[in-house]
Amino acid sequence: MSDPALDLKGIAKSYNPGAPNEVQVLRGIDLQVAPGEVVALVAPSGAGKSTLLHIAGLLDTPDTGTVGIGGEDMTGLGDRRRTAVRRADVGFIYQFHHLLPEFTALENIVLPQLANGTGRGAAETRARALLAEVGIEPRADHRPAALSGGEQQRVAFCRALANAPRLLLADEPTGNLDPNTSDQVFAALMSLVRGTGLAALIATHNLDLAARMDRQIRLDAGRLVPA
Repeated sequence: MSDPALDLKGIAKSYNPGAPNEVQVLRGIDLQVAPGEVVALVAPSGAGKSTLLHIAGLLDTPDTGTVGIGGEDMTGLGDRRRTAVRRADVGFIYQFHHLLPEFTALENIVLPQLANGTGRGAAETRARALLAEVGIEPRADHRPAALSGGEQQRVAFCRALANAPRLLLADEPTGNLDPNTSDQVFAALMSLVRGTGLAALIATHNLDLAARMDRQIRLDAGRLVPA
């Protein structure tokens, strides 16, 4: 049996610890996501789902608990090693695409590969293949301002998968889109995820989209419960 792509054990996080206005956001979170598994994280705004995703993706550190990625314990790693793991093994998608406006769609996908040591030719080949997978390869040479909202988010999906991560973390990836576009873009995301076999933890308010994933969990009062 392979190691889980993501293994969270006893994750707790508070803001303003010890102060009268202390807020306990996460209370002993245990979660495993297997390679090839797509898990929906359902929670209302302010429930701590972004904090959980940031800890899982090594952008934040828990007060207590451990984070494992691909069977390796990430607890206590230095900043340089954490950055290297994020670059190589973790893909992030947010509600807003955050594409670099001065670069084309293709270049937005090539750049993270170059930063990870991939040669330009191979990076461009992979970028075009990813854009083709989500149906917008003809838009490769357009800058974000010339793309629709749905096209921009598809480019962001491709960028997140550019370095072939083992774990994808997404925070309301279709929350900024109208329902019809949201459905189309989510289908493109699932095609990418299924085609690569990576693990994915996707936070969403959309219960219809959540139902299309392998498993649903809910964040309630800082704890995970079955959705």
